[in-house]
Amino acid sequence: MNEGLIFKIAAVGILIAVLNQILKHSGRDEQAFLLSLAGLVLVLTWIVPYIATLFETIRDLFEL
Repeated sequence: MNEGLIFKIAAVGILIAVLNQILKHSGRDEQAFLLSLAGLVLVLTWIVPYIATLFETIRDLFEL
């Protein structure tokens, strides 16, 4: 995992948190929820390949 991915995840988290607060204060709770969900899906699409590599490494390590 490289440092760039960690910084991208942090940037998305900060941006989503700020936009979420703005939407909640303007009375758009549904859009705030959907924005949070979209941020979660975005970050998960970045992380899934690393999780798959982790499971393959563990499988190879224990020779399963």
